[in-house]
Amino acid sequence: MKVAAFFGSPRVEGNTYLLLQKAIEGAKDGGAQVKVFNLNDMDILPCQDCDECVETGECIYNDDMDQIYDAIRNSNRFILASPVFFFGISAQAKAMVDRAQSLWCEKYLLKKPLSQEPLKRKGLFIVVGGMKKEIGYTCSEATAKAFFKTISVDEHENVSVVGVDAKGAILKRPDELEKAYEAGKRLASP
Repeated sequence: MKVAAFFGSPRVEGNTYLLLQKAIEGAKDGGAQVKVFNLNDMDILPCQDCDECVETGECIYNDDMDQIYDAIRNSNRFILASPVFFFGISAQAKAMVDRAQSLWCEKYLLKKPLSQEPLKRKGLFIVVGGMKKEIGYTCSEATAKAFFKTISVDEHENVSVVGVDAKGAILKRPDELEKAYEAGKRLASP
């Protein structure tokens, strides 16, 4: 089992990071190999809406997104982890998701979806925000669902945590950390 984990927070060792680490621990305990992409440290140009990918399903821009395209094609499990920023995922995560437009074109316009073989693709979305209302993670989950469907992940689980803002505050919520661990372990299962 190969897991590609996309870390979308600019805050290292913050709440998103800690939840992601627990999910990775669970996935590894479940036997998976995990490759983490720290999106904040990557050079990913935002989608330019140039429509060059419409004909080929390939993006014409060569940057660190090429590593992510490769991981998406060669992994069968995926984790997207992001804080909630203004009712959506972070800019770092959104840039990556938007660049999946080429994969959307490949799947829906060119009718060449990514293969579900040999193992069915599954995903995990981890989202955490300071606001105590559902709207932040509800909007974020819609984006994650569209991303997962684009990369042929028909089944994904959400770990959504609200009311956690200060760096490391998630440590006072061990139940949420345990949920992330268990979700990671389930992700690694066939």
